[in-house]
Amino acid sequence: MRSAPFAAKLRFAFLWVILPLGLIGLSRCGTMDSAPPSSTPSPVGPSPSYLQMTADGIATLQSNWYNQQTGLWNTTGWWNAANALTVVILYSKFANSNAYLSSVGNTYSLNSSGGFLDQYYDDEGWWALAWIAAYDWTGSATYLNMAGQIFADMTNGWDTTCGGGIWWNKTHTYKNAIANELFLSVAANLASRVTSPSQQSSDLSWAQQEWTWFAQSGMINLQNLINDGLTSSCQNNGETTWTYNQGVILGGLSALAADSGNTSLLTNAQSIALSAIANLSDSNGILHDPCEPSGCGADGIQFKGIFVRNLATLYAAAPQQKYVTFLQTNAQSIWINDQGPGYQFGLVWSGPYTAADTANAAIQTSAIDCLLAAAEVTQ
Repeated sequence: MRSAPFAAKLRFAFLWVILPLGLIGLSRCGTMDSAPPSSTPSPVGPSPSYLQMTADGIATLQSNWYNQQTGLWNTTGWWNAANALTVVILYSKFANSNAYLSSVGNTYSLNSSGGFLDQYYDDEGWWALAWIAAYDWTGSATYLNMAGQIFADMTNGWDTTCGGGIWWNKTHTYKNAIANELFLSVAANLASRVTSPSQQSSDLSWAQQEWTWFAQSGMINLQNLINDGLTSSCQNNGETTWTYNQGVILGGLSALAADSGNTSLLTNAQSIALSAIANLSDSNGILHDPCEPSGCGADGIQFKGIFVRNLATLYAAAPQQKYVTFLQTNAQSIWINDQGPGYQFGLVWSGPYTAADTANAAIQTSAIDCLLAAAEVTQ
């Protein structure tokens, strides 16, 4: 995905309009096998369960934006599609539902010829995580093998510049947080799933090497928040502490802690999570990215959902009631304050919902991430 400073993200967003597979469409296309939403809740009275909220949001995501001819989601970019797929899979596994099984297979069959590779290592990381999730749900080795092949390509991005780490892109213009956090998460998650002892050892070694480098890279600032990346002189560039940069690391460290038995990694993750909750939320506890007043472009609209998805992962590894309260508060605000017609959700989780919020499936996906995370921690 486009994880350069935010102005660069806006420049790169235009590239998706001209990609040959029709990754972005302005019209909405119906989906196969979408589940029916529940009836619209009354403005008074109890809300539905978080799982039902998620089901309603997923049904709208699939019926309004999923394009059966491309296997992608209209109005989103390539990396956003990987996140939409991940959310559909995680919901399906959690809800024990096969309603969208054929859609997942359709996305794979229509887009696998290129191996889910492009010029950006972070894009590749999102797709690798999506196929790991698909493997967890279906047990199909095809998906796990694809994730392994993607990761093998990602390792080509590692070199000794700045002492290690992978580049954001294959032209080596930027070493940043998100590409390296995804590298850590993919490696650690593969290590616990592959069956070959030598491959397991290799993946675990990569994950440990990545975290050793990342922890001393300078990208984690004095607030225990992660800035966007490094300067050409290998210093923290002081760029925005985007919510997703505080999120992916939580999932990666949770997986590495499980692989290695090193519980101190969970302490590192908790420090970042608690700082993000404290510093990136408003006085009512609602999560925000600083781009929201201007609309957040094609990329920033996805970020908050990635944070809460990984916060739920950290909760499963190291429970804290504060995470439950935070996720429930945000999910309730989305449902009550940021919901439009037909279970469409908006960018600003504190509300109000506006008509402009209907323009991009990534906005919907991000909100669904929060509803699903609340469901996962409320059991």
